[in-house]
Amino acid sequence: MKLLFDQNLPPRLVHRLSDVYPEASHVSSVGMDCARDDEIWRYARENDYMIVTSDADFSDLAALHVSPRR
Repeated sequence: MKLLFDQNLPPRLVHRLSDVYPEASHVSSVGMDCARDDEIWRYARENDYMIVTSDADFSDLAALHVSPRR
């Protein structure tokens, strides 16, 4: 499973979880550190990531759209 950590979570989580989720990334490492939620959603969908966040806005997107994972 590929995880994409949102801006509101520390980038160090990628390293801390690398043994369990070796394909994890943080939005800052993929050039999206200032991206809007809908841009992050689209990137996750196009690159087969599951978004990890503490931002309630993503649950609103999930209610309106298909999950970023196909």
